[in-house]
Amino acid sequence: MTSHTGTLMPHRAAVLTAPGEFAVENRSQLRAEAHEVLVRITFTGICGSDFPIVDGTHPRAVLPLVMGHEMTGTIEDPGSSGLETGTMVAVNPLLPCGECGACTRGLPHVCRSLRLLGIDTPGSMTEVMAVPTANITAFPKPVPAREAALAEPLAVAIHAVRRARVVPEERVLIFGAGPIGILVALVAQHEGAKVFGVAEPSERRRQVVESLGLTALAPEDVPVARLHRDDAADVVFDCAGHHSVTPLLTEAAPVRGRIVIVAVHHGPAEVDLRELAFAEQEITGVRVYEPQDFARSVELISSQALPLADIPVSEYPLEEVASAFAEARSGSGAVKVLIRSGNLDFSSSGLNVH
Repeated sequence: MTSHTGTLMPHRAAVLTAPGEFAVENRSQLRAEAHEVLVRITFTGICGSDFPIVDGTHPRAVLPLVMGHEMTGTIEDPGSSGLETGTMVAVNPLLPCGECGACTRGLPHVCRSLRLLGIDTPGSMTEVMAVPTANITAFPKPVPAREAALAEPLAVAIHAVRRARVVPEERVLIFGAGPIGILVALVAQHEGAKVFGVAEPSERRRQVVESLGLTALAPEDVPVARLHRDDAADVVFDCAGHHSVTPLLTEAAPVRGRIVIVAVHHGPAEVDLRELAFAEQEITGVRVYEPQDFARSVELISSQALPLADIPVSEYPLEEVASAFAEARSGSGAVKVLIRSGNLDFSSSGLNVH
């Protein structure tokens, strides 16, 4: 196959044609330009940031659109990348401008005009897609595909823990037991921290937390540190992004505790700045990940250093994207919902599939 002049066999894509409306379309033409590779997509993860796109309220996404920015697959046509056909890869969806102040400072993940595959350009809810070679990270050896599919959200968690400056023996508290909250807990634990607890209102999610060997807390059971306590968590992560959580952050963190905002808040949030100042606490923001975090994610998955196989996963084919989003919105099913682009046999992957 010739990457830059040839065309690919007919392939299918799930297209968001209007808010809440998907159609699976047959597409016959796909060409990889210079500095691109063709990736046969295996899985696409659904992310909370996808919901505004489906609702038609995302400020940048233009319909019709092939969604999907959490993607893994195998090399279909390596072009000039030097990779072999069939190599398992994860795809970094970030498309920084390369010219703004953040980019020139080596911080492309906070680019002033950051774009993403699957939001600003066609994404991975398709069988095959062209991807910039620079956005590809190859797995050094084959791993279960459903674990590989967690590479992008795991990179978020790795970046959050690194930004928090977590060190061994420190105690951490996480608000929110969605995919990111659970992954933050697992990464922090892997780095030697003691997970004080994962606070989550959903009983189902608390059960998942406990099944992973972590301590689950109902939000009302989170201890208040305030100024007179020194036995609370050293680092508090907001992975919930809910207005009910933000007033608790300064209460749960001790004197000189560190508060890390991982979730995306879609409006003003109440934070007790007086408590923050009096306790000399810190608030740190987190946005996606840096290239080193993405590389570390692939490394941890490849070495199977985390119990990713124990995270409950649901899987839907392209034809059932609408049902996949319904489950993901409900929060009552699996922790992670994946879209399967191919008819591959993963019966031996060892993952807990629901």
